[in-house]
Amino acid sequence: MNLFDLKGKRALITGGTHGLGLAMAEGLASAGAELIITGTTPSKMEEALVYYKSRGYKASGYLFDVTDEKAAEENVALITKEQGDINILVNNAGIIKREPAITMAVSEFRQVIDVDLVGPFIMSQLVAKQMIDRKEGKIINICSMMSELGRNTVSAYAAAKGGLKMLTKNLATEWAKHNIQVNGIGPGYFATSQTEPIRVDGHPFNEFIISRTPAARWGNPEDLAGAAIFLASKASDFVNGQILYVDGGILATIGKPSNEV
Repeated sequence: MNLFDLKGKRALITGGTHGLGLAMAEGLASAGAELIITGTTPSKMEEALVYYKSRGYKASGYLFDVTDEKAAEENVALITKEQGDINILVNNAGIIKREPAITMAVSEFRQVIDVDLVGPFIMSQLVAKQMIDRKEGKIINICSMMSELGRNTVSAYAAAKGGLKMLTKNLATEWAKHNIQVNGIGPGYFATSQTEPIRVDGHPFNEFIISRTPAARWGNPEDLAGAAIFLASKASDFVNGQILYVDGGILATIGKPSNEV
C-alpha cells in the first residue's frame, strides 16, 4: 500500500471547492496529501475549507482565475512560498455552455476554450517549472467523455476537452524525461448538485444515462477518488500520457436495444 501513500505530498486542485473537484481532493487527502484549493468564489471557498478541516484534512485556499496568466503566476509563487513545493497538480477547473453551434457566440466559445484548455496549460507550465527542478511531479488533467465523443449543444466543451486530451499527451511526451507523469481522468455522468434536477425517475435524460451505462447507474463522486490517488502516487510512475475514463463502461459499448434485458 506504500505505492499509494501520499503523505508529505502537496496537491494543488483547481476548482476544488465543490463537485467532482472536491471529491477528488478528498480522495487525495484521505491518502495523506496536503490540499491546496483554488477557486473564484469566496463563499464556496470558505465552505470548502470548513468541510475539509472538519474531516481532519490540512487544506488551504487561494482565490484566482486560472485563465489570468499574471494572477496564476503570482499565486503559484505565493503558494510555493507559504505552503512549499507543489508535488501534484489537478487541473479540474472548468465550465460548460450548452448552445447549438449555429447560434453560439464566438465570445462564449472562446471563454470555454480559455477555462477548459488554456487554463490547464497555464497552470501546468507554471507548476512544471518547479517539478523539472526537483525531477519529480504528477499532473492530472480532468478531461471528459467529450474528449472522445460529440453531443448536441456542447461543441465548445468537446473541442476544449478533446484539446486537453492531446495537450496531456504532448506534455507527457516533453516532460517524461524529468520524471513528471502527465495523465488525465475522463469522468462519465456523475451524481452532483448540478445533475440533481434530472436524476429523477421518468426524466428522459435520467433514463438515457441509466440505459446507456453498462453499470446502470450514475457515478458517485467518490468513484473518482481511486483514479485520482493512483495517478497522483508512485503506483503510476511509469504511466504517462494516458486518459483513464471513469464512466461505468459507456465508452466501451455501442449500447443495446430498448427491449434487450
